[in-house]
Order: sequence, then structure tokens, then C-alpha cells
Amino acid sequence: MQKKRITILGSTGSIGRQALAVIAGFPERFQVAGLAAGKNLALLKEQARRFRPEMVSILDPARARELEKSLFGKVKVMAGEQGLNELAGSSHAELVLSALAGSAGLSPLLKAIDAGRNVALANKEPMVMAGKLIVSRARKKRLSIIPVDSEHSAVFQLLARRPRAEIRKVILSASGGPFLRQKPAELEFATASQALRHPTWKMGRKISVDSATLMNKALELVEARWLFELKPDRLDVIIHPQSIVHSLVEMTDGAMFAHLSVPDMRIPIAFALFFPQRPELEFPSLDLAKISSLEFERADLKKFPALKLGFAALKAGGTLPAVMNAANETAVAAFLAGKIGFQQIVKTVAKVMAEHENIEPENLDQVLEADRSARRRAGELTGG
Repeated sequence: MQKKRITILGSTGSIGRQALAVIAGFPERFQVAGLAAGKNLALLKEQARRFRPEMVSILDPARARELEKSLFGKVKVMAGEQGLNELAGSSHAELVLSALAGSAGLSPLLKAIDAGRNVALANKEPMVMAGKLIVSRARKKRLSIIPVDSEHSAVFQLLARRPRAEIRKVILSASGGPFLRQKPAELEFATASQALRHPTWKMGRKISVDSATLMNKALELVEARWLFELKPDRLDVIIHPQSIVHSLVEMTDGAMFAHLSVPDMRIPIAFALFFPQRPELEFPSLDLAKISSLEFERADLKKFPALKLGFAALKAGGTLPAVMNAANETAVAAFLAGKIGFQQIVKTVAKVMAEHENIEPENLDQVLEADRSARRRAGELTGG
């Protein structure tokens, strides 16, 4: 059997590390073609020595030079955004796993698609910014975009071979994060360490804060709209603290299908890597008798106003989702740096969105300009 060649963008992050762990378990099935990281030189060096990719990329040119020396010229080392884009567009991989953080993943994602690479997508922000453009490019080249987020992976599987006309609603589940049982007034003094303490998932810092505000679900609504080509009124969110049911699909006759598994990101990562096959994997099984019951509740939009912003951006479309994402990235960075309080994150995003003159973008430049403008304004509001 010919090995599938994989390039991982964001190899030193949580998703990247878990993907490499899956790959390591199947050396006869996979070969690592390329690895890209942001700042973690030590871990990237270790990964390159273990998996022996043809190419690696790191953002800092000085670290790239150090990496090149340590690998003794056996691996092509690239640096900066240019190096990242070159790696993403390399013809040496059959699948590119995009696990970068934030909007930085947009350009390399487009490079991978333009180069004819199928994509396993764990980076939701590019799809929020320019989903229509991304899907259009992928469709023209007949490429697959396989979602890696647990919710979207679940929807991808639930919708397989189902006509869209039979779908009444797609419902994404949300754990509610670490502040689900706290009152809005109590969140005024919420700290970064508290926001990062997710009850069911182990994730990076930015996405952990997004889970605490429920902005992650706001972004996922927009992402799902484009990934699955659904009208905005066919998308909804439900709170499910146990993170066992990842998504649900309601059919036009009232029947409902759900995707269940233990909250383990290796499951959707492996699904994307092996797709379209589903091999036998020694991952933990779901013991429903032990769980006994599953809990659901409606999302409180007063307590989690980020979700309300997500529905607004989903309905409005245009450049507003890109503005929401950019303002949120800036505000979350300010919160983690101790410049603003927890509740100021969503207030900042709301103000930037309210001031934005929404347009239907005709090209990527207009999306990027909306992104830059939103970051400038959010920076002014957060003292950046």
C-alpha cells in the first residue's frame, strides 16, 4: 500500500502534536512530507528528526538558521510567511492538515488549495473570513476539505450522501466552557487562568478563551455555513456540558441523527487523515451505560453575548464575519496580556462590528482590508 504523504501546518500545537501521534502509530500508512511551526524551535527540531520530512518551516528567520544547522542540511528549511506558503503549496503532499492558530492560516490554506492539495481543516478562522472564496476554489479543483473540529467532523459524517433538501437543521453542541454555571456579574473579575481551564477539552490558549466566551461557537456557525453550504436559518447551537454529542442533524420529517464519541480529538483527527477509509483504531469507546444520561440546555444569549454576535454575523454575511474574527483575535490577545478584563472581549467585538460598514466582498483584498481595519479599531479600544 502506498503511503499517504501529509504536511502539517502548526505541527507543534495541540492538534499538530496529536496528529503526529496518530501518524506515528501507522508508519506503514503515512509519511510526513512537511512540518510548519510558529515559535517552538525545540519541539519542531525534535519532530523533524523523528519524522524526517522533506521540508520544515518556522516563522523566525534566526530560528530557521539554527534549525538548518541542527538538521545538518538533511531537510529543506524555510522561514517566515513566504516559507509557510511555499510549504503549504508543495506538490509533495497529498493532504495538508491546517492546524494553525487564527487568521494566519488563510494564506497558506489558499496556497494549498491552489496547488491542488486536499485539506484537513482544523483552523476555523480562514473559513470565517473568506469561506465563500475558499469553497469556490476547492470546488473548481474538485478537492476535499475535511473538517477536523469535533463538531464539524460530526456534521461532515452525518450529512454524508444526504440531500440538502432533506435537512431541516444542523445543531452544533457547545460545552458551555468553564463559566457555564457562573452568573454574568461574576464574570467581571474572571482571570485568564480561569478562562483557560476548559472542563472537557485540552486546547491552545486562544481557542480556550474563545470557548469560555462561546466565541468559538460563533465562529463555528459561520464556518459550518460555508463548509456544508447551508442557509443561515438552518444552523443552531445547543449547550451540552458533557461534550459527548458533538453535533445533531434534524431531518425534514422530524427525525434527528446525532454523532457521539468520547471527547478525544484523536478521533476526528484520525478520521480526516484516513478519509475516505475508517480503519480499526484503539481509541476509547463510549460506554453509554456508564454515562447513564446526557444533558442539554438552550444557550443563554444574555450570559454569552458572543453567540448572539455569531448569529448576527451568520445572517448578515459579507465582511462582517471577518470583522468579528479580527476584533476577537485582537481582544483575546489583549485579555491574555492583562490589558482588558474578560467581559471586555465581547464588548470590544460588538463595538467594532456595530461600527463596520458591511459589504459583500468581490475579492480577497476586500476581506483583508476589513480584517486590517477591524484589528486597528479593536487595538484602539483595548489599548494595543
